[in-house]
Amino acid sequence: MYLSLGVIMGLILGIIPGIGGVAGTALLLPFTFDMDPYSAFALLLGLGAATNTGDPIPAVLFGVPGGAASAATVLDGFPMAKNGEAGRALSASYMSSMLGGLFGAALLGVSIPLLRPVMLYIGSPELLALALFGISMVAVLAGTAPLRGMTIACFGIMLAMIGSDPQTGTLRWTMDSLYLWDGLPLVPATLGLFALPELCDLAIARTAIAGTAKYDIKSGMVAGIKDCFRHWWLIIRCSWIGAGLGAVPGISGSVVDWLAYGHALKTEKGASQTFGKGDVRGVIASEATNNAKEGGSLVTTVAFGVPGGAGMAILLGAFLIHGLVPGPDMLSKNLSVTYSMVWSIAIANIVGAGMCYLWSGWFAKLATLRYTLICPAVLSVIYIGAFEGSRQWGDLYFLLFFGYLGWIMKQLKWPRPPLILGLVLGDIIERYMFISVERYGLTWLQRPVVIIVLAMALLGFVRPVLQDIRSHGGLKNMLTDFGAPTFKLSNLFYVGMLGLMSYMLFQASRWNFDAKIVPMIIGSAGVAFGLMSLGNQIFRRPVATKSLTDEAMSTVETSETKELVQKIHMDLESDTAHVPPKTIALRSLVFFGWLVGFMASMATIGLIPTAPIFVILFMRLENKEPWKIVIPYAVCVTAFVYMVFDQLLSIPWPQTVIGSTFPAIKALGIPSL
Repeated sequence: MYLSLGVIMGLILGIIPGIGGVAGTALLLPFTFDMDPYSAFALLLGLGAATNTGDPIPAVLFGVPGGAASAATVLDGFPMAKNGEAGRALSASYMSSMLGGLFGAALLGVSIPLLRPVMLYIGSPELLALALFGISMVAVLAGTAPLRGMTIACFGIMLAMIGSDPQTGTLRWTMDSLYLWDGLPLVPATLGLFALPELCDLAIARTAIAGTAKYDIKSGMVAGIKDCFRHWWLIIRCSWIGAGLGAVPGISGSVVDWLAYGHALKTEKGASQTFGKGDVRGVIASEATNNAKEGGSLVTTVAFGVPGGAGMAILLGAFLIHGLVPGPDMLSKNLSVTYSMVWSIAIANIVGAGMCYLWSGWFAKLATLRYTLICPAVLSVIYIGAFEGSRQWGDLYFLLFFGYLGWIMKQLKWPRPPLILGLVLGDIIERYMFISVERYGLTWLQRPVVIIVLAMALLGFVRPVLQDIRSHGGLKNMLTDFGAPTFKLSNLFYVGMLGLMSYMLFQASRWNFDAKIVPMIIGSAGVAFGLMSLGNQIFRRPVATKSLTDEAMSTVETSETKELVQKIHMDLESDTAHVPPKTIALRSLVFFGWLVGFMASMATIGLIPTAPIFVILFMRLENKEPWKIVIPYAVCVTAFVYMVFDQLLSIPWPQTVIGSTFPAIKALGIPSL
């Protein structure tokens, strides 16, 4: 009973963008005080395991990642929904999540005694090598524009270093803001980069996500299940990646799904031509990894008392509450509790997938709704999800910043995955590099695991360069194939990016050596990659490249813009080609104007009173929706926000202008006033 209750709550939290299972686990922890250990861990692990099963629902239907760990699912799941295959994508995600979760549980059950000496061997050098290997995935996720990918990844790493330097305490790029002392929270960045651009494109195109359905819900579900069993070997490989990396402390779930996606992209036949356009294998790879990660993370928590992430850190608190000590005791006198955890994860994945299949017919129909019926509710929840990052106004400012940046990158076909990957791994790379050098000197480079992993990372970096050389017919042709300069308006993005990174480098040059060494190296590399990419754009002659669609010879402008024809830039494509450019610019300004207006109203009267006003104005002004739909919709959205976030999660809403100016009004007890 407790397990099922945890699963239901986990699915709900997974569907709500940006909230995730950490908040739910923290919320449930006090309720486990009077439970026996078996019931307590069934409740907590049921919620944690099912959250990842619910994550792909908003990712597939709206292009909005339910959590940072489902961002990679958006790349193929959302295009499938646009093609009318929402049911198939959801079914594939549920089944691969369930199979990956079962694999992770099985790994937990058999490997704790076996992995103990292995985990004790892994130190900071191995963790640094794994982080560098993760960054090497940038070259794969950038598709046919590796220089763009490396440029934006370096920018992401620099953003990850914002805040107080852990070595010297130097404040880096904080702009005298206390909010930035602890760095940029990941949730607003993820929602801004991957959620707001998709909703903006919906508002620009003024259509439903899927106008027509190629698959009815029932047959789509069957097709998704068949896809998973057809690609069973991919599920096993990605489950190994998820479970293995989940057992490594410091490698978060925000990275694991991208590594699995990059692995599938490199190893699956024909993936470079179809990934990013609605290939079910991209959904399978990402989702199988996410759920397998939970079992791997529990290995280090149970065996060593070292949590693999924030959720496991809270779970470690549950161990202490119930008088359990992680370590040898969990493998001897408390072995029954350990295996109850194994069964809890396994059964939670089965129950969670079953519930999702039961409700998926209704979920998939959401993709056929008009944009004015989707955007108001989703935007309201996105604001709350972003605010959960650190519960400060800065979260909302950076939500807008990354949202507009992500939309521009999407329009100009700059890959967004490298940016989020750099943002996640940047801090890990710097931290473990200092620890490795201080403890081992340069001998950390001689450790066997480090050598193997760094060789794999080097191969990941070199491979796209070799492909670029081959596409030009050799190194000599690539180095001499330049012509008269041609500057385009889109190149201004390069100029802005290079200018910003150069300014950050200038500021970093005044810090002490330990604080600036890594930012200077990364920033200089980013500027160099950006200049080379811009040089390709401006000076390189057009090259002939075979089109992937008709196998004919097509002319593309440069080696950096081949993806304009081949469309292999490993990101979602804007579905606004039918809209004139001037209309796109105007409607995008209107959309982001709505977001600014939402924030202004939230600052004045609070979020909960803003929700019904925003819903009514958006639906009436954008599409003149009838009042008989508008009023119930506004009431339902407001009631949902109030019950879930104010009453259940007890989010501390920020101070408002009206509340601080008129204390008597605040005394009335209206939420968020």
